[in-house]
Order: sequence, then structure tokens, then C-alpha cells
Amino acid sequence: MVHITNSDVHMHDLLPKVFKESLSQIATAQLAKLTSERETWILPPLVDLCARLREPGQQQHGTLESEGRAARANGFLHVVIPPDTNPILENGSLLKGLRERALEDGGIYLHILGALTAGLEGERPSNIAGLKKGGCIAVSNARRPFQNDLVLLRTLEYAATFGMKVFFYPDEPSLSGDGVAHEGYIASYHGLQGIPWIAETVALSTQLLMMEETGIAAHFSQLSCKSSIELMRWAKDKGLPVTCDVAMHQLYLTDDNLEGFNAQAYVLPPLRSNTDQQAIRRGLKDGTIDAICSHHEPLNSTAKKAPFAESTPGISNFDTFMALACQLVKDNVLTLEQLVDKICLNPAKIAGISEQYETIGGAVLVDPNLEWQVTSESMLSNGKNTPFFNQTLQGRVVETFFG
Repeated sequence: MVHITNSDVHMHDLLPKVFKESLSQIATAQLAKLTSERETWILPPLVDLCARLREPGQQQHGTLESEGRAARANGFLHVVIPPDTNPILENGSLLKGLRERALEDGGIYLHILGALTAGLEGERPSNIAGLKKGGCIAVSNARRPFQNDLVLLRTLEYAATFGMKVFFYPDEPSLSGDGVAHEGYIASYHGLQGIPWIAETVALSTQLLMMEETGIAAHFSQLSCKSSIELMRWAKDKGLPVTCDVAMHQLYLTDDNLEGFNAQAYVLPPLRSNTDQQAIRRGLKDGTIDAICSHHEPLNSTAKKAPFAESTPGISNFDTFMALACQLVKDNVLTLEQLVDKICLNPAKIAGISEQYETIGGAVLVDPNLEWQVTSESMLSNGKNTPFFNQTLQGRVVETFFG
């Protein structure tokens, strides 16, 4: 990465060579015009390990064009999407067109997780060979359940024969049920059905044992509770080929933000307790957690207007991501170098796109002290659903250099 202060441009040794070469093509005068007296950062392009762009199938909330442009403007050049679109992403021959449209309409490189089971129904394996041929970076069942553990085992064995990585979103449906909030005081006080932390940890335990048995590499996305982080430490100490990420909003919001039935803070997995949040921050700092994803889920204006439990879960996160990332550095949760690892370099490795990432290059200019208010006008995503609405944040992408 590059620090720019008072228009004094210099390279940081941790910035990969290809990004230095990209920056060498940008006129120093142009950079000087974009910088102020305050410190400014230049980072490699951001890589998001989980975002829902709402297309295909839910264009009332967003499109490849609208969400792709919002991603790009906020520093994300590479975006990974899960397979639970409509239709399900299980036909490898159709994926090339989706990637081409994302690049043409939204200006981003789309990386697709194919369906692990047919129709994501959890009953039998999908056509994993076809998905690999179609360019899927990995396979996943999203948050959909498996019929039983035997199906999970056999499906993972099948994926292992093709050398496919599996992305997990741990949840045991028999425990989470129809829950809408973290099981605790806040949920009880508001009369909301709770989701116990063990619903995530039980699923995670099973999946870790299954991956050890089958020899697959796995990534666990959007972990949310203390026990899950402890399990990941165990798995890494044991040498399992495993990585994990957390959603950015989990580092700043807890179930306290649900006070007053605040549907803008309704998300799955749910916002957890303060204890869980502190454990996640520690896991991020000590390297147990490899990456931070946006878990971007844009929604239209009516999706959050129903009573809390009947509203649609999800937070629109592209626009607020960089401000929260800057705050992690200011709060000494991460150094700037660690932040670049968590939101740029590690996600590229996890997605298996490091070669493409370096070949494409690019750079993101960030003013970490720029104050701005979260409003409908300042948010570029079609989704204005955020618990940070009307708040003043510090830090934003001010220019991107891609292509």
C-alpha cells in the first residue's frame, strides 16, 4: 500500500509489485490533485468474499449494474457471490454470461460459488464437474440445510474428487428454527424468537470434522460468535486447510442495536452479544480470522417496513464498508498492513484468484478522515437499508484506478 501525505507519494514495501507497476502508470500530478493536507492511503483493490447483488432473480432490490457500480466506487473490484439466486447457480454453462455482464454493466470481476447440492435442496450432489468447467471458484450450499449428515459427507467426498473448495455458512436449522435475533436479553425483552449461538457452533463442529475426514479445503463465512472463533483456532492449530471471515457489521453492531424493533439491524446470522463481538475482534487481531467480507444485501424501500420478524433480513454494506475499515485502524484493532491483508490480499488467496488479481492490478485512493453522512443521496447502492443511516462516518474511497 501507499501512504500519501501532503502530496508526497511513496511506495510501501508490502504493496505487491504489480500494484506498484499499476500506480507507476498514474501521473503523480493526478494523485497530488486528489490528495489534501490530511493523510491519504492507496490500497490494492478490495476483494469481497460474500455479497448479494440481487441479480438474477431479485432485481427489485438491485442489479448487476447498480450494485456493481456501487462496489467499484467503494473500492471492490472483485466480488464473490453465493449460489442462492433465482435461478440457483448450478448450470456451469450459464455462468460465463453472468460474469461478462457484471464486468460490462457494473465494471467488476464476478466470482461465482456454484451450488453444492442440486437445487440447494441438500439431497444429492450437483453437477460439480460442470460447475468447475464453467469457472466456479468453489461450491457452497449457502445457508440451506442438508437432508442429513450422510448426504453432507458423500457430497463433500464428491467435491473432493474434483479438488473443489467448499464455502460454508454454518447454521443448524433444528436449533435456529424460525429465529430472527440472537437468543439473549434483547430478544426476550422484545418477544422475538431467538437464535442460540450453538446453532452456528454445532454446524461448524460437524463441518470441520467432515472436512477433516474428506480432505477438502474449506472456507467458513460470516462467523458470529465466540465459540466459533475458538473452534477455528483449534482447526488451524491442527493444521486443517481452513480459512474464515466475518462480516464487517459484526465488528461494530451487537444485538443492542435491535432496541425498539430496529429492522435495519435485522440480519442473518444475527448480531450477537458484546462478548461475542469482542471475541471476534480478538480473533481478527491474532490472525484466527483471515478476512472481512461485506455481506452486502441491498433491499428496496418496502422490505424493512413490515414488523421486525416479518421484514426481510439484510444490510446494504458497500457504502459503509471503508469507513468501518478505517475505524478498525483508528481503534488499534488492526494495523493498516493487517487491514490490507484482511480486505484485499487474503480474500484473493481464499477465492483462488491471486494470479488474476495481480494481473489486473489497480488501486484505491482512500481518505481515512473524510467525514460524510449516510443518506439516500450519499449511498450509491440501490439498497438504502442500513442501521448507520443518518450517522456521520469517517473514511471513504475518493478515487479508484481500475483498468
